[in-house]
Amino acid sequence: MDISVYRPGELTAADRAAWTAMQTKAHLHGSPELANPFLSPEFALAVGRCRRGVRIAVVREGGEPAAFFPFQRSATGVGRAIGLGVSDAQGVVHRPGFTWDARELLRACGLVVWEFDHLVEDQQPFEAEASGTFPSPVMDVDQGYEAYLSQLRGQSPKFTRTTLAKERKLGRDAGEVVYVHDERDPAALRTLMDWKSAQYRRTGRSDRFAHDWITRLVEQLFHTRSQPFAGILSVLYADGKPVAAHFGLRSERVLACWFPAYDPAYSKYSPGLVLHLRMAEAAAADGIAYLDLGRGQKEYKDSLKTREIQVSEGWVTRRHPVAIGHRARRAPVRALRNVVVSRPELFEPADRLLKKMGKIRSGRR
Repeated sequence: MDISVYRPGELTAADRAAWTAMQTKAHLHGSPELANPFLSPEFALAVGRCRRGVRIAVVREGGEPAAFFPFQRSATGVGRAIGLGVSDAQGVVHRPGFTWDARELLRACGLVVWEFDHLVEDQQPFEAEASGTFPSPVMDVDQGYEAYLSQLRGQSPKFTRTTLAKERKLGRDAGEVVYVHDERDPAALRTLMDWKSAQYRRTGRSDRFAHDWITRLVEQLFHTRSQPFAGILSVLYADGKPVAAHFGLRSERVLACWFPAYDPAYSKYSPGLVLHLRMAEAAAADGIAYLDLGRGQKEYKDSLKTREIQVSEGWVTRRHPVAIGHRARRAPVRALRNVVVSRPELFEPADRLLKKMGKIRSGRR
C-alpha cells in the first residue's frame, strides 16, 4: 500500500475521475453513504481554495487508486475533517474491500490527531475511536415522489395534509406559487444568505455567514458544475417574490440539504416545509435516491424523514503531546454540548435563553 499526500491543485484529472467513479458505484457495493457530495473531490477542492492546510491523501494498491482521504492539517500536525463545522459527511472514500490502519494513515499524512464530527457509517478503523453516534434524518425518494408522499401520509397524516393546504393558501393569499429547483440567479443566493444570517442572529446562534471563508465557499460551490456534482439553489416564489430558499449539494444519488431559510413575513404558510416537499419531488424526478437532512434533531426533520442514517464524532490520535492537549481542550466542550442537546430539560431553557439574547442582539442592530 502506497500513500501519497497532495495539495488540492496537485490532484490529477485521472485521480479525480477515479474518486468520482468510486462514489458513483458506491451504492452497488453496499456503501451508499460514500456517495454523499460532501465526500466529493469538488467539495475538497472548493474548501482548499478557501482554507489553508487542505491536503488529500491518495492510497494506491498495485499502482491504482484504492482510497482518497481529504483533510485539513495545522503546522503542529493537528488534523480536522475537511470543512469541519460545515461538512455533513466525512471519512475515507474507498473501493470495495479496502481496509486501512487508522494510525498508519495518520502517520503518512503527518497528523498526530484527526478530529471528525460527521463520520459516515462503515468506517471501522475510525469508528473505533468515536465518542458518540448521532442520527441524520433522510427523505427517501428512490421509488418516486408519490411513493414518498404516500409514506409521509401514512406516518404523519395531519402534517402532510396541513402542509399541502398551506401551499394552496399561500397561492390564494400571496399570488401564484412557482418552484425553481435549480435557480441560477446569484441575487437569489444572496437573499438566502441574508435570511439565514438574520435567522442565526434571531435565534442567538453564531452567524456562519459572518465568516468570510464560508460565504466564499458557498459562492464557489454555487458556480460549480461537473458531472455529477453541482451546487443546487432551490427557491419557492409567490407572485414572483422569493419566500423560501435552500442551498445544498448534489451527487448522482444524494442531495445533501445544507442551508434552508425563508422570509419570516410568510411564516404562517410554513414556506420552508412546502419548499422541502417541492425539493423532494424535483429530486425524485432527477434520479436522486434520498435527501440527507443532516445531523441534528429538528421538528421539521422528524416530520419529513422516512428513516435515519448514523454519523459519528470523535478523534483518532497517535501518542503525542499535541494530540493529548488538543483532545483535552476539545472533549469537554463537545461533551457538554451533546448533553444539553440530548436532554430536553436542559436544551429547552438553553434554547429560550439563546433566542432571548438573539432578540436583544437584533434590537441593537
